[in-house]
Amino acid sequence: MRIHFVHGMLAGVAALALFAAGARAEKPAATGEEQAAAGAKLYAKHCAKCHGDAGQGKKAPAVVGKDALPLDPPANAKLRKTQFHTAQDVAAFVAANMPPKKGGSLTTDQYYEILAFDLKANGVDVSGKKIDPTTAAEIKLH
Repeated sequence: MRIHFVHGMLAGVAALALFAAGARAEKPAATGEEQAAAGAKLYAKHCAKCHGDAGQGKKAPAVVGKDALPLDPPANAKLRKTQFHTAQDVAAFVAANMPPKKGGSLTTDQYYEILAFDLKANGVDVSGKKIDPTTAAEIKLH
């Protein structure tokens, strides 16, 4: 019986160590540049299918380029009903609604990494700051 207990304890410690190592591997990016790099991978995985590989729009509106992120929702918008004054407005909408029918399925850090990628792709300087609710609210889009 004691051997089973010891083996169980060792297995538990090993599982905890693997979990901790995995958690460190998923450490959120520290700067806007790092966020944008991580966001590019997340965008490819979760967004490109609908928004296009370069954000140009496909089945869903453009998120990069001259037609991206307009102040008012397009007349044919299926989900968006609010204005995008700041990058935080975009973040709130995306976190609640994207991916379609799976809003909130990514972590908060992942949503801000994708936002940093989109901002950088649209010419917004994300270097020297971390994109989070505070800094995103300071980035005026319109």
